Amino acid sequence: MRIALPLAAVVCAVIVAVWAWLGQPVPMPATPLAAGEKMPCVSYAPFRPGQSPFIEGLVIPPEQIDDDFARLAKITHCVRTYSTEMGLDVVPAMARKHGLKVLQGIWIGRNEEKNRVEIDAAVKAAQENPDVIDAVIVGNEVLLRGEQSPTGMAALIREVKSKVPVPVTYADVWEFWERNRDLAQYVDFVTVHILPFWEDVPVAADKSAAHIGEIREHVGKVFAGKDILIGETGWPSEGRMREGALPSPSNQAMVIQELLALAKDKGYRINVIEAFDQPWKRASEGTVGGHWGFLDAYTRDFKFGWGEAVSDHPYWLRQALIGVLLALGVFVAGAFGGRVQGMDTRRWLAVSGIGLFAGLTVGRAFVSVPVESLGVGGWIRGGSILALAVLVPLAAAFAVGRQARAAVLTQVLDGVSRRAAAPVERVMAILLAASVVLIVHVALGLVFDPRYKDFQFAGLTPVIMAFAFYALAAAPRVTAEASAAEKITAAIFLGSGLYIVFNETLANWQGLWTGALLVVMALSLWRLATAAQTR
Repeated sequence: MRIALPLAAVVCAVIVAVWAWLGQPVPMPATPLAAGEKMPCVSYAPFRPGQSPFIEGLVIPPEQIDDDFARLAKITHCVRTYSTEMGLDVVPAMARKHGLKVLQGIWIGRNEEKNRVEIDAAVKAAQENPDVIDAVIVGNEVLLRGEQSPTGMAALIREVKSKVPVPVTYADVWEFWERNRDLAQYVDFVTVHILPFWEDVPVAADKSAAHIGEIREHVGKVFAGKDILIGETGWPSEGRMREGALPSPSNQAMVIQELLALAKDKGYRINVIEAFDQPWKRASEGTVGGHWGFLDAYTRDFKFGWGEAVSDHPYWLRQALIGVLLALGVFVAGAFGGRVQGMDTRRWLAVSGIGLFAGLTVGRAFVSVPVESLGVGGWIRGGSILALAVLVPLAAAFAVGRQARAAVLTQVLDGVSRRAAAPVERVMAILLAASVVLIVHVALGLVFDPRYKDFQFAGLTPVIMAFAFYALAAAPRVTAEASAAEKITAAIFLGSGLYIVFNETLANWQGLWTGALLVVMALSLWRLATAAQTR
């Protein structure tokens, strides 16, 4: 017992030290804006939490747009819209009220009837508000989505251009403009989207400004003689990594400030995506899709200050406290489990490992799970991850202290084995089964449909590492039992872990972490299965 207190102190100190380091504000470049200067233009979608363009019959209240524009007028000269429906017909009047200019969007899709409604409304708005509407954007990434042909888009652009007194353009990812160069003859200027995070080969945040500059120069040469607008560029503040591209508050602040400085230096026309976070985009683009705004969806406030350092974990102290409390709980559980037979140094070291990994990551899990959970299914999974992240370390520490034998899935699946097992073994077997189901769901999602899936490593780490230390410390069973379930699951986890590392590349530390966890879980299951066959 004498070694337990120093070990607990070391574990808690490490948890606090790591979180203090993670919470340190990241220095930012000097502000790109002079005193009183505003951003040139920002993308605006009117939807607040609980609202979505997919809600049939939804009409955004004019008061909501009025409030948004009052906020935006303080930081920008211009807003880019994407549609004319769902209450957005009041945009020109609201923009005039607040001294804003508008890049009026027309949403073009497959439905020709809806396209006609959009076009007619935008044409009418441009004819009646040429003092406010600076340009009309006919379609957004329509060719990227494959919802119209280049010929069809050319016809729509020509039609709108013949009816409005302002310049007309079309907006798409820069590669699709390059593939459809003939389209440039129908527009007054070319609007390209340059999003380093979404490139086929993702670009890291610290290289994004340079990448944007290179692509802008390239596009300028391809469409020589045409004015170029960078219609969308920016960086997300939350979500999964793509190779070396990490969404984070500090990376978002850095990229936006560097690209604004680049635009000023080179004289680029630029529009930043986007003003407010759009939570509804999470349904189609994952966590990252809902966090491109530099204004928070709920508070409606800036996520960062120009030139000011930004912390990626501003609540690090409470996250550290959560981790310390769980780690101490793990030590108490281990001591309680070993109160009869006593605890040797080896078992205390196993308990320390359980407490350390659980304490380091559970604080992040409590913050990330609400961000990553969407819909009933998402919240059930997220809640299950949090529950297991707390319960498994505590139960594993108790089992290590009790010198429990290796638990196996058979003790859940087979009634005879279940009745023969000690209570602590049955509990560990149930937690093992629940964890396996959850981890399989996460792992296979990252293998077969990974683009918008979060790694959820923070919640999985306490679970998987607790089973790892338990597997190392568990006493072997005295009877042979079938272990096919563990071996099959171990093979799935091993293959998934290796594939995820390969697919996400070594530049993606979230992928590396998750892949390593799955390999560790595979080895733990294999050890438990082997221990279950020892006579």
